Amino acid sequence: MKTQELIVLLATNAVPVESNATARRFGIALGGGAAGAMLMMLVQLGVRPDIAEAALLPMFWIKLAFVACIAASGLIAAARLSRPGARIFPAPAVLAAPLLFVWSLAASTLVEVGASERAELVFGKTWDQAPLNIAVLSIPALAAAFWAMKGLAPTRLALSGAAAGLLAGGIGAVAYSFHCNVMTAPFIGIWYPAGVLIPLAVGAALGTLLLRW
Repeated sequence: MKTQELIVLLATNAVPVESNATARRFGIALGGGAAGAMLMMLVQLGVRPDIAEAALLPMFWIKLAFVACIAASGLIAAARLSRPGARIFPAPAVLAAPLLFVWSLAASTLVEVGASERAELVFGKTWDQAPLNIAVLSIPALAAAFWAMKGLAPTRLALSGAAAGLLAGGIGAVAYSFHCNVMTAPFIGIWYPAGVLIPLAVGAALGTLLLRW
């Protein structure tokens, strides 16, 4: 088949893409993924019993803002990567800023306490549970993000899958925040990103398989 014939064939019966297709699909994915993550958290883990008292503390909202920014950076990157040729900026800045803030806060916290107290601030009592719980809670959002991207036109498949995983991990971390009662900056700065890295890696691996046109 000649190139011109192929172009004519592809253009036959072509219809314009809705201008808000990306926003609409990701809006559905974000709502469904967040609802799924929260439902899983409620059923499997439960909300921390002192949530009302915790909500009065600044660190509770810092933790929520931190993981929400991770989700936002994933959303920006995933939405942009769903369109061929689009740049992912400002997603890296949206991700880097809260990471640097929390890591700086963690470093200053560790400097101010004695050596005997640092392990407790870093590990808490649930360091071995937090990453896995975040990864599990991210599953509905990861499936929803892949659905959104599959209906669009991603070209960098592994990177697109990683962005979907970043979005899902952020949503999973938001849901987990309502269960986890640890609110020290060193713990949050290490184990929450560790949990997000799991769906990010899974998304990158699955992207090349599931996001093909």
